[in-house]
Amino acid sequence: MKITKRDLINFEKDISELFLQKKILVPVHLSGGNEEELIKIYKNIRKKDWVLSTHRNHYHILLKGMSKENLKKIILSPESMHIYSKEYRVLTSAIVGGILPIAVGIALGIKEKDLDEMVWAFVGDMAAETGIFHECTKYAARNNLPITFIVEDNGFSTDTPTQECWGKYKSECKIIRYKYDRKWPHVGAGAWVTF
Repeated sequence: MKITKRDLINFEKDISELFLQKKILVPVHLSGGNEEELIKIYKNIRKKDWVLSTHRNHYHILLKGMSKENLKKIILSPESMHIYSKEYRVLTSAIVGGILPIAVGIALGIKEKDLDEMVWAFVGDMAAETGIFHECTKYAARNNLPITFIVEDNGFSTDTPTQECWGKYKSECKIIRYKYDRKWPHVGAGAWVTF
């Protein structure tokens, strides 16, 4: 069944109502305003591909193929922020940037097994400012992994404007980098010592 923009919006309205009626007794993170972009991106995501997402994950899971009824049952269980489904190949986490190393690991496994699969890793603009994001994207690029990173930029890091919190990226940073040949091994003094 094809999910439309209206389907996504109505689903979140329904979840919002359940939350306001106190039928969901845990935090819930709703999406809105990004329906068209996600529908466009999901045209390239296949059933056999993996989607890793954040705590704001309802749209991702619906677009990956899970039924509205099944997702609603999970949310009411209550497991809204941490949803895992092997069947739909979806993994989500509320830990900022927490899914990134897992996404890279899955992509590495796909490459090593020479599978025809992809990983799609969704993060918010706050997570895209963290070191783990830069480490994972750099590692994935250097190793030509089958992964695409999508930054969902709503301009906020929780409730603080992202640029106010993190500042604009400045390439004028002073970085000193030099090369040398190390004298000592990574650990120890170059000889085994028995204690």
